[in-house]
Amino acid sequence: MAKVEVTNMTVLDNPTAFKNPFQFEITFECIENLPDDLEWKIIYVGSASSESYDQTLDSVLVGPVPQGKHRFVFQADPPDQRKIPPEDAVGVTVVLLTCSYKGAEFVRIGYYVNNEYVDPELTENPPPKPLYEKLQRNILASNPRVTKFKIAWD
Repeated sequence: MAKVEVTNMTVLDNPTAFKNPFQFEITFECIENLPDDLEWKIIYVGSASSESYDQTLDSVLVGPVPQGKHRFVFQADPPDQRKIPPEDAVGVTVVLLTCSYKGAEFVRIGYYVNNEYVDPELTENPPPKPLYEKLQRNILASNPRVTKFKIAWD
């Protein structure tokens, strides 16, 4: 049985400009004291064609974690646009939040992200090179994909 259960995840500042930070309010429950840290990560999938374009936007250690309910806001800078293939900048991608204990990932929460121009002219006639300052990021917050993994907690 998992010793940590994510009970709520709220996407903050959504939709927002592409260049704004990602912000998630994470609520989780710990059923017993954990002497070691939980490692949370935010990962931006830069292209579906290869994991080499994935960017870990930030990671944070939380712990040791006492038994009970906990909540925090996890904020990370936007992805480095130079590492995103130009043909993948506009459209749908994914952002992942993961949590690990003692190096073992036990939960992964994925959200679809739609990056699009809000200017109708740019939508109709997109420039050959993405204009990141004109893009809006919209995370489909209502439909996260949650994957849980069994790990050895001790």
